[in-house]
Amino acid sequence: MKKASLLICVLSLTMFMGCMAFPYLPGGIYSDVKVPMSTPDDSTGLQIGSKKGEATMVNYLGLVGIGDASIEAAAKDGGITKVKTVDCQFKNILGIIQETTTIVTGE
Repeated sequence: MKKASLLICVLSLTMFMGCMAFPYLPGGIYSDVKVPMSTPDDSTGLQIGSKKGEATMVNYLGLVGIGDASIEAAAKDGGITKVKTVDCQFKNILGIIQETTTIVTGE
């Protein structure tokens, strides 16, 4: 019976971690990763803007999410009217606190 309970716990945890894997692979204890969300729109490649804005949302225990991590909010924070690049930063502490920050550059 103990082996069956342990197997069920391991399978449940594996499935739970699989659901958390989008859009990045989190560390089991702590993650702090930054990923690009934009690609070059022409042959000149990405042109990073001179202004930078950020917008953040926080999720607690996967139950309560607070904040606005939209591109619009990040552009407003930086006084940006023409967005050039978009990155996202994801932080995770034991799956208890998860923070998503959208970072935009532009003019």
